Amino acid sequence: MAQVATADLAYLPQLPREKSRGIGCIGAGFIMADCHLVAYRNAGFNPIAIAARRREQADSVAARHQIPHVYADYVELLANPQVEVVDVAVPPDLQLAVIRDIVQHTSHIKGILAQKPLGVNYAQAVEIVRICRDAGIVLSVNQNMRYDQSVRACRSLLNRGDLGEPVLATIDMRAIPHWMPWQARQGWVTLRIMSIHHLDTLRFWFGDPVRVFASIRPDPRTRFPHEDGICLYILEYACGLRAMGCDDVWAGPAKEGAAADIGIRWRIEGTTGMARGTIGWPSYPTRTPSTLDYTTIASPEWHQPRWEEVWFPDAFVGPMAQLLCALEDQTIPEISAEDNLKTMALVEACYVSAREHRAVELAEITDSAP
Repeated sequence: MAQVATADLAYLPQLPREKSRGIGCIGAGFIMADCHLVAYRNAGFNPIAIAARRREQADSVAARHQIPHVYADYVELLANPQVEVVDVAVPPDLQLAVIRDIVQHTSHIKGILAQKPLGVNYAQAVEIVRICRDAGIVLSVNQNMRYDQSVRACRSLLNRGDLGEPVLATIDMRAIPHWMPWQARQGWVTLRIMSIHHLDTLRFWFGDPVRVFASIRPDPRTRFPHEDGICLYILEYACGLRAMGCDDVWAGPAKEGAAADIGIRWRIEGTTGMARGTIGWPSYPTRTPSTLDYTTIASPEWHQPRWEEVWFPDAFVGPMAQLLCALEDQTIPEISAEDNLKTMALVEACYVSAREHRAVELAEITDSAP
């Protein structure tokens, strides 16, 4: 085994030169309080306002993160002329209404970072992208697994050509998520909440597949109605690459008393090299860095770059940073809304495939958009 300098791999996000843009935060739940705001403060960003349905929760989070302006109604937050970027962390079925309100304030609001999934389905995502585009507001989506350190380091390997032509890629998740109460009213869980991370990561690594075949079944532990508990999918690429995912939110009867085997592992096999890794997220709140090992024909030992950063919360710097950089340089965000529509389309194709028991081309979804 050979240690490799992490500086050789581009695993950290680019940061904006100017960090003083005022960020308004809508939502004060776990993902905002324990991930976004922790990461923003560590990076030197400037969250200046927060609003939540429960004022006492917003007050608590504001005190914890030294946020000067607190609102019970997000509409009041949007009227604050110091807010230039809005970080939207509300359930997907509320996003469209919130973003419709945001785009009424284009005099001072220039950017939006929205949670994934971008709305409840592909059609709603298309509408959200349209209204932001028409308003001239830059929209980006918080696909934060793109900034997991091992995912980003592997993208660096692929870009350098170390692995050659990709042949086979796999992501295998065996983990038991804590579903939030709002998820019970959606009628779906894993594909739009968990698999969307992995499908987006595969797109980040390899681009868009031609088609996908998916098979799903309910999770025995999740009591509210849903169709997509355990999800399996295969992506077919025009170049011959095959990528597959297993998102198992049952992970055996670990909560019922059996021993647990929890983790997320990924692997890429190429014509001149191979990479494998783990994702540290299932160990949260224990800080567990994700890992990357790789080997090549030219350098056949296993190389093991390592880092101290972790996905939750450190990687959450990335999505906001790339939006701030885009606003600063007047460029397209790395996670642009238009790009994210293709991830939403891929998720939608998985649902169609599972329901109709057939392979579904991505074009079937994208070409059907109004």
